[in-house]
Amino acid sequence: MKLLASSSVASLAVLASAQNTSTVDTSPFPTDAPVPGNYTGGLRPQVHFSPPQGFMNDPNGVFYQNGTYHLYYQYNPAALVAGNQHWGHATSQDLYRWENQPIALYPPVENSGVFSGSAVTDPNNTSGFFPDQDDGVVAIFTTNYGDANGGSGLQTQDIAYSRDGGYTFEWYDQNPVIDYNSSQFRDPKVVRYGDEWVMVITFSQEFTISIFKSPDLKNWTFASNFTDAGLLGAQYECPNMVQIPTRDHDTGEEGEMLDLLTLSIQPGAPLGGSVTEYFIGRFNGTHFNPIDRATRLNDFAKDNYAGQFFYGTPEGQDPIDIAWASNWQYTNRVPTASEGWRSAMTVPRSNYVTNATRIGWTLVTEPFNIDAITNTTIEEKSWTGNGSAIVDYSQVESNALHFSINVTGINQTELGTNPTLNFTFMSPVSGESIRNGFLFSGDNPFWVDRSGVNGFVDDIFWNTKFSVADIYNGTVWNVEGVIDRSIFEVFVDRGIHAATVLYYPDEPLTLLSVASRDLSPNAKVDLAVWSLESGWADTAEATPAQSGNYTRV
Repeated sequence: MKLLASSSVASLAVLASAQNTSTVDTSPFPTDAPVPGNYTGGLRPQVHFSPPQGFMNDPNGVFYQNGTYHLYYQYNPAALVAGNQHWGHATSQDLYRWENQPIALYPPVENSGVFSGSAVTDPNNTSGFFPDQDDGVVAIFTTNYGDANGGSGLQTQDIAYSRDGGYTFEWYDQNPVIDYNSSQFRDPKVVRYGDEWVMVITFSQEFTISIFKSPDLKNWTFASNFTDAGLLGAQYECPNMVQIPTRDHDTGEEGEMLDLLTLSIQPGAPLGGSVTEYFIGRFNGTHFNPIDRATRLNDFAKDNYAGQFFYGTPEGQDPIDIAWASNWQYTNRVPTASEGWRSAMTVPRSNYVTNATRIGWTLVTEPFNIDAITNTTIEEKSWTGNGSAIVDYSQVESNALHFSINVTGINQTELGTNPTLNFTFMSPVSGESIRNGFLFSGDNPFWVDRSGVNGFVDDIFWNTKFSVADIYNGTVWNVEGVIDRSIFEVFVDRGIHAATVLYYPDEPLTLLSVASRDLSPNAKVDLAVWSLESGWADTAEATPAQSGNYTRV
C-alpha cells in the first residue's frame, strides 16, 4: 500500500485536487515545443549546459538509455529568479552538445511546484506501466504545495511515467506514493539494488536521510535512517547514492566496489550558502554504513551544488555526475540576466574512489568525455626547471579551453625557497584576470583568485579567493581544467581536489600565462592547451568570434 502518515484533511483535499494533472499547465509555455533560447551572449557558456531562457537550478532525473543522456532540471521558464518550479529537459549523445526539449513536468495546481527528484528506466516493467515495451521511464519527484504568499506547504513524493523514452509523462493517478504530512520532506533519488528499488530522501530540517524500498516504484517501505552526519548546515537536500569503484591513484589497480552517499547542505556551507558533502561506505540493501566518520566536501570553491549521478550508464563505466554550478547566496542576482538566462551545469564528471596520500579515502573527479568537443591543439610546450609560456586564444570562437599541466621528476630536497607553478587567464583589453597557483613546499596550498574579474565583485557574498592543501606524492603533480566564458572548473592532482568557480568579466579572457620558478633543476613541466568546440555550434548559422549559437527550436 502507499505509505501515508497522519495527513490532515486539508492536505488530503489538496492532493485529491492534484490527481490526474498531467495536462494542467500553470505557465504560458507550450507543452509541444522547446522554450526558445539565444546562446550568443558574451557570458553564455558554450560547453556547459545552460537553460534556453529563464532560471535553472538543481539537475533532476538524469539517466542514460539507448545512446542518449537525459537531463532534467529545476526550471522557472517565466522569470530570472527561482520559483514556479518545472522540470526542464535536454538530451545529448555526448553530454556537451545539447538539444533542448519541451518542458517535461509542469506544476500540477496553482502555487505548487515540481521539486527535485530522479528518474529510472524500467525495462522489466516492475511498475506495471509498460506491459508491451522495455524502454519505459519513471520519474520520482517531490511535489510542493505552497501557499498564496509563497510559503512552503505540504511536500509529497509523486511519480509520473513515460511511454516514449522520457519525453512526455503521465502522472500516476494514485499519487502521492509517500506522504509524511511534512513541509520539509523532499528530493528522492532512486536506484536499483538487487531485485528492489531503493530511495534515499531527506527530512531536510531533521538532518535525516531516510532509505525506503519498493518492488514496483509505487509501494514504498521504510528501511532505515542516516542521521546527523557530517556538516549539518541549516538543512539537508538532494541526496544521491551510487556504487563506485576503488582504484589506486598511481597504478590504476582496481580494488573493491564501495558505495558513495552524497548530500547537499543549504544554507550553512563553510564558505557560505551551498555545498555538497559525501560519505564513502557500504550499503547492504537497507542500511548505509560509512567506513569512517570523516566529512568530505566535493568542491573547495563555492559554485557546485546538488549533483546527480546518471542512472543506467553502461556496466563497468565509472559513475558520471553533473551538478548545478551556482550558490544560493547570490544565484538570483548574478549578472547574466541581461542575456535572458541564469545558471549553468558543471561539465559532466567521471568518478572513482582512491586512498590518497595522507588524507585517506577520497573521491576522484575528472572531466568526462572532454575529447568529444576537443577541437584544436593550440599549445604544446615543455621545459625543465623554471620556464614560462603565453597562450593567445583570442581566435577561439567558443572562448572555451581545456588545459593540462603536468610536472614530473620533482625532487623535494632540491626545491628552491618559493617553488611554485602559477597560471593566469587574463583579458588584454580590460586587464581582468583569474589567477591560480600551487606551492610545492610547506603546506602545499593550491589557490584560485577571481578578485581580478570586474563583474559582481561588490556582492557581499561573492568570496573571491579559494584554496586547498594538496599533499601530493612528492615526484609528480598535475592540474587540468576547463574555462568557458563565465565558468572555470579546475581539477588538482589528477582529480583529488576540484573547484567550480563562476566569474563575470567585462571583456573576454583571451590570454593564458603559465610560469614555474624555484623547482628542482630536473623537474619537467609539460603544458598542453586545446580549444573546445561550442556545444551549440551545429544548431544555427555561424556567429562572430567570442559568440555562441542558437539552440534548436
